[in-house]
Amino acid sequence: MVYEAKNIVLKNGVKAVFRSPVPSDARAMNTYLKTCASETEFILWCPEECTETEEEEAAFLESVNTSPNHLMIACILDGKVVGNCSLMRNSMQKTKHRAMVAIGILKSYWGLGIGTAMFSELITIAKEKGILQLELDYIEGNERACRLYQKMGFAHTGEKPDAIRLKDGTLRKEFTMMKKL
Repeated sequence: MVYEAKNIVLKNGVKAVFRSPVPSDARAMNTYLKTCASETEFILWCPEECTETEEEEAAFLESVNTSPNHLMIACILDGKVVGNCSLMRNSMQKTKHRAMVAIGILKSYWGLGIGTAMFSELITIAKEKGILQLELDYIEGNERACRLYQKMGFAHTGEKPDAIRLKDGTLRKEFTMMKKL
C-alpha cells in the first residue's frame, strides 16, 4: 500500500512530511534503522543486524508499496528519515480482520508528537481498509511506548516471559497489546 504524502506540524511548530518510503530512500532508511537500533534496547534488532544492502532495502520498500497488506510511513524532517511506522495486515481469510503495527522514532525526536500522529494515521487507514483489530508487541521497560499505546486506545492482552534476551544476557518480557476498531 502507498501512503500519499502529508505535511504534519509537530509540537515544536516544525513541519515534517509523512509519506511512503520509496526505493530511492534505501540509503536513508538503512541509516535510520541502524541509528534507531543503536539508541535503544527496545527495538527487536541490534545495529549489526541491519545488514541489508541498498539494493535489498530498495527491493523491500518496493515490495511494501506494491503489497495490498503492508503499509509503511516514514517521517521526513529536513530531508532525513527520523521515524517510521508500519501496518501489516494478516492475509489469511480467518485472520484478515487483524493487523500488526510497529513504530520507531530516533531518540532526538521523541516528545514531538510524531508517534501520536503516526498512530492516528495508522488507525484511520486500518478503519478504511476494514481492519477490526490492531495488535502490537513491546519490550518490558519501554514505559514511554506503553503510555503512547494506552493513549491511543491499546490495552494489554498478554505477556511472554523471557521473550527478549539482551546482549548482556538480561531477559525481558514481551507484552502484547490490542485495539479494537
